[in-house]
Amino acid sequence: MNEKPFRKDSPEDSGVREGAASVPARIELSPDNVEQGLAKLVLTLIDFLRQLLERQAIRRMEGGTVSDQEIEQMGEALMKLEAKIAELAEQFGLSPSDLNIDLGPLGHLR
Repeated sequence: MNEKPFRKDSPEDSGVREGAASVPARIELSPDNVEQGLAKLVLTLIDFLRQLLERQAIRRMEGGTVSDQEIEQMGEALMKLEAKIAELAEQFGLSPSDLNIDLGPLGHLR
């Protein structure tokens, strides 16, 4: 009688428990790993924001709300940002696939 009713949005239903099995039981920490982990997190967030800006720029272009000059400037800025992210990732020994994090039930970032 004290049992909780099964909810559709429970962790069991969403597959969260299944995903937890793939998470390592122990995190290996060392000064090198901390620096690389922080770099991975920061670069992943910056790349995520770059992708959002790129999608917004595409919507604005399709909506006809930007001039040809603005399109050129946005495109150049986004390409430079993407190149800088790749350069920084390489400096920290990260590949582009390292920045494509797994968001669990939502899939991968890219």
